[in-house]
Amino acid sequence: MNLIAAVDQNWAIGKDNGLLVKNPADMKFFREKTTGCVVVMGRKTLESFPGGLPLKNRVNVVLTANRGYSAKGAVIVHSREGLFEKLKEYGGGEIFVIGGESVYRMLLDECDTAYITKMDAKFEADAFFPNLDEQEGWEIASDSGEKRHGDLKFRFLTYQNRRVSSEIAE
Repeated sequence: MNLIAAVDQNWAIGKDNGLLVKNPADMKFFREKTTGCVVVMGRKTLESFPGGLPLKNRVNVVLTANRGYSAKGAVIVHSREGLFEKLKEYGGGEIFVIGGESVYRMLLDECDTAYITKMDAKFEADAFFPNLDEQEGWEIASDSGEKRHGDLKFRFLTYQNRRVSSEIAE
């Protein structure tokens, strides 16, 4: 399983259920990585999309404790265990955890790769991604080098979780 997120220098990911900044290069990267895959998210992440609609050309799995929740075009699960049972149905396809904060934290240790767009900026935020630079087992496997969108500097970083990767290899 993979994680994908755009973070600022403080590992912030959002404010008021929205992105910190619009970055077309990051959006393109996200689309290229996740199209044709399974994406796992929380209810608030789904509701933050235009019209609250699932992402096209992906299997959208929404994790919510609200048993009465439904969303056209999305698969709804209500627990971590229910999520893993549902994901078995999708065989060996790639799975991306796409947010929000509580879903990232819940599934971090199950993931072997994290695709992080790291912005060289600090924003006001109320949602954060776990700081992979401080997480045991996580290390940078690749770095795109500095990119720019207007005044915004950023990098595409790929982190590998040595602990999960070594378990998969065994």
